[in-house]
Amino acid sequence: MKRSSGVRLCATAAVSVLSLALVTGCGDTKPDAPGTASGKDAAKPAAKTLGAAELRKLIIAKGDVPGHEVGPVEGGVPDRSKVKAGNAECEPVLEAFTGIAPGAPVAHTSRMATQEKKTPTAEPSSPEDLTEGALKDEFTKAMDLDVTVVTLASYEGDGAERGLASLQDAVKACTGGFSGEQDGEKGKFTKVAAEKPSGTGDASVAFTATDEDSEDGALPLHSEVVRHGRTLAVYTTVNIGAMMGKKPYTVSAPVVKAQAAKLK
Repeated sequence: MKRSSGVRLCATAAVSVLSLALVTGCGDTKPDAPGTASGKDAAKPAAKTLGAAELRKLIIAKGDVPGHEVGPVEGGVPDRSKVKAGNAECEPVLEAFTGIAPGAPVAHTSRMATQEKKTPTAEPSSPEDLTEGALKDEFTKAMDLDVTVVTLASYEGDGAERGLASLQDAVKACTGGFSGEQDGEKGKFTKVAAEKPSGTGDASVAFTATDEDSEDGALPLHSEVVRHGRTLAVYTTVNIGAMMGKKPYTVSAPVVKAQAAKLK
């Protein structure tokens, strides 16, 4: 199998800009426990089912996220029929990483938020003056930024609750990893683990999937799905520079905060 196949599978499926992964070779008032579908307002009555036009008005837009450029998802979010996990019970996890909301939404829309590059503190070096190692370091620094795909999806009845529950079940069932495929691009994750949710919304599930067998070492992807009434917000963040530099990163907090504020 090619290097970093798990990262490449989800990265290229979510947004074409994330195909840069190839360069690496790759319900109560208690605080939420990692990966649990609970939240401060879990017992709150469900809001109305939003239509496609309403979702487009509520999803983050240009100027909503400080320090980020917000625009269309480059390459688009793949069709659900094009994303398949080797183990069917793991498909909700793979779908979330590719920007697809779990369950059966009646409407959905997506955006991409890209963290703005940090202002360099020194004049950039000419590539001709850099050693191979220094060139890789410069590239790693340049790519050390969060790219987050956000999908809003609305549901009839208790569809949002059931969709979130299916994702929570998938995270628990797929801790040993899984293989997957999207448009002929195959890959695998060797581990799936629950993470602590952001605490926004009525209920949420946060998790990471890692390809520990990559030639470049463990390469993680991070995702969180949050329920706001009958709407689910799906967040997936990739930071290629952090992966290459073995630095920890998470689902983008500024993006989650900005989107949650628009859904209140």
